[in-house]
Amino acid sequence: MLWLALRRAAGPWPEALVWWALQFTPRVARLEEALVLELAASLRLFGGRARLQQRLLAELQDLVGAGQATLAWAPNSRAALLLARAAAPGELVEAAAGPLAAQLEALPLSVLGSAQEHLSLLHGLGCRRLGDLRRLPRAALTRRVGPAPLRELDAALGQGAEAHDWCQAPEQFEAKRELPQRCEQAQALLQAADPLLQAACLWLAARHAGTAELQFGWQFDAMRARDLGPGGEIRLAASAPHRRLRSWQRLLAEHLQRLSLPAPVSDLWLRIESAEPLAEASASLLSAGAEAQRADGESLDELLARLSVRLGKEQVRQARPVSDHRPECQQRWQPWQDAPKPAPAVARPEAPAQWPQPSWLLNPPQPLRALGEQPLYQGPLTLLAGPQRIEAGWWDAEAPACSRDYYLAHSARAGLLWLFRERRAARGEAAWFLHGMFA
Repeated sequence: MLWLALRRAAGPWPEALVWWALQFTPRVARLEEALVLELAASLRLFGGRARLQQRLLAELQDLVGAGQATLAWAPNSRAALLLARAAAPGELVEAAAGPLAAQLEALPLSVLGSAQEHLSLLHGLGCRRLGDLRRLPRAALTRRVGPAPLRELDAALGQGAEAHDWCQAPEQFEAKRELPQRCEQAQALLQAADPLLQAACLWLAARHAGTAELQFGWQFDAMRARDLGPGGEIRLAASAPHRRLRSWQRLLAEHLQRLSLPAPVSDLWLRIESAEPLAEASASLLSAGAEAQRADGESLDELLARLSVRLGKEQVRQARPVSDHRPECQQRWQPWQDAPKPAPAVARPEAPAQWPQPSWLLNPPQPLRALGEQPLYQGPLTLLAGPQRIEAGWWDAEAPACSRDYYLAHSARAGLLWLFRERRAARGEAAWFLHGMFA
């Protein structure tokens, strides 16, 4: 077994940092003031001990600050905790390759938690290090200080079974934060909301999941809540489930820039309604630097989500393909946020087209003059192929029905064109229309 003890200079670990540790192994426990992780089964998943250790150090630096966390590796959790206590803040300690007992015996007696209340007595007996305590007669020592110090030392030496109460992330996420002072500007809420967003992403990481929607809300000061109601909320919507903190921060910033608070805010809350499991990204042949640069950048979906908030969802639209024979009805534009997520592609046999389809469609089709039965566009046109009849749309109340004969035509000046003849054109109306052009 391989255990890692994480000890903070500032004291016990907050719940959100316990969730962070759960993404590396389900075997995470609180051991007095430290967190202990059993990582033997996780090394291969995270690329080996060296890469996992590098990732832990980098993420801890972002979460708790540089030099604030001490890491210690050992064959059991109690030995890892004693090594972490003896190390300086921010230090990385590993159990020596030789006998574990020799390394533990050299540690000061102060690392043994159960011996703290007896330090003066033990110092009077000449005990300064764990080795001195181990060499004293066990029966006499137990009568003086009780069995706890020797039991703790035995556990660190691997001479007893370990039992832990494993930490688990809750099934649902909802976090609240009381502001240190009342906030009257909406933009100032972004910095106050950072701990809530970070906790949400750590909870998602612990569950190996992501979410496409966060509910962010605030409560007004109690004196104003009687007149204005308890508060308000914002729905943060992404195009697909994820747990990228920077993306949620950008999206919340866009919402807050357009928000005006009618009263001071005293409390914030954040809720995740639903989370979905996320498949871990596979390894890449790209260099580590290129991977980091790509992961730090903003994806197209994240950019469109922010623009939908900034400009209004009706101003950011997406074309959705529609199965229709009418060329102008083969796609429909709708708000990007409302567009259904693309379904997996299904191979369907389709009849081959009689000729290539044009690159550009004219909207609306351009009426053409005709000389007898010959259409004109920058001069007479030569019909190369056709007709291809399209008669459809009689069922559609939103778009007019069509009854057309399409032709491929060539113009000496404009090149290859796509035009149709309206079969039901009334006398005096244009019968020929230019509908597409080839690039």
